[in-house]
Amino acid sequence: MLVIPSRPLSFISSFNFSLQQFCSKTIITCMDSSITNSAANNCSREPNKVVSSGEVGISVEEWRGWGPTSTVPSMVTQVIEDLNLLEENVDAHMVFRGNHGKLSGDFKVQEDKKHRAKYQSLSDSEQKLQFFSARQIACRVLGSRGYLCQKCWLASGDCMCSKVVTCPLWNRIRFWLYMHPKDFLRQNNTGKLLWQVFGVQAATLCLYGIAEHEEMMWDALKLAGKDKVWCLYPNKNAPASSVKDSMAGLSFAHVENHPEADGAHSLNFVLIDGTWSNSGAMFSRLKERYKLMWGEEEIPCITLNAGASMMHKLRPQPSWDRTCTAAAAIGLLDELHDLPNFVSYGLDKQAKAIEDAVEVLLEALTARRLRMGRSITRKQRHNRDIV
Repeated sequence: MLVIPSRPLSFISSFNFSLQQFCSKTIITCMDSSITNSAANNCSREPNKVVSSGEVGISVEEWRGWGPTSTVPSMVTQVIEDLNLLEENVDAHMVFRGNHGKLSGDFKVQEDKKHRAKYQSLSDSEQKLQFFSARQIACRVLGSRGYLCQKCWLASGDCMCSKVVTCPLWNRIRFWLYMHPKDFLRQNNTGKLLWQVFGVQAATLCLYGIAEHEEMMWDALKLAGKDKVWCLYPNKNAPASSVKDSMAGLSFAHVENHPEADGAHSLNFVLIDGTWSNSGAMFSRLKERYKLMWGEEEIPCITLNAGASMMHKLRPQPSWDRTCTAAAAIGLLDELHDLPNFVSYGLDKQAKAIEDAVEVLLEALTARRLRMGRSITRKQRHNRDIV
């Protein structure tokens, strides 16, 4: 996401893998049938059978290859075991079609009945959310095997990994990508760029509704303390603070002699990574946990001066004052760099590294659309001019 420093608008702070055998009848099919030339065949989805070895469906190695730092969540494992068991008991193959791990065919009909019954049987909203998230994630991982590159989440023939240049993030900053399950493994997701460029310890994925992930994030935030936690999200119900107001008084002189950052000295920024229609529930969940931990109604949010980015060409936002996850990170780093107490940490170069990665992503997505004969522009969703 290319973000111009003099932006007039504002918004508030938001294949290489070992294939684990999991089922004797699982088939992955390609919907990109229009791609027929030999070069494009590398990213087409040919029918693929995976023979069961009786082991758990996703290994820790494969799971972490997609971006998480955790072990395989227990609920995700349970969903996969249930899918395997259902496939053994019905006369239908487990078939995934499309880019988002969507089941199809006769197996989908049977699985729909089973998972809806399971959802209705759960006693409270928390259990329902955890089941929903786990099912989304499990299907996306199983349906993306052999098709998406694990690191960049693009079709293997469109892989952009060789063009992304890594860059160390200043070790007193940590990003948390609080991602909705429906954005997990989306090819045009920009949050993934943060850990591709900065690494998974500097930009850590936390999946919404996955208990192990949320506990990991909140344990780290508790260690840092509430004065070192901010959310990038447009919270209209609380006063907004600018980057200057929030950060100008901070000093790191007392920790400069410690080259390795620890959680107690890190500035933690939570970026909500999901569609705007899903982000409200995600932000409410953050607020509830913040109140439970620290007894305060509102989680601190930061105002950024952000304008339209290049990703608006493929992913138009509901209005010009809203932008993608990578652009939020770029804007934050740029504005921090303008402060005297942050100017020596190279944050402008780190912001530029993310800008460059967004450009690489846009080029890869555009090339794929052109090859498939699809439009490279989207109908604008906003009806307000930049002011």
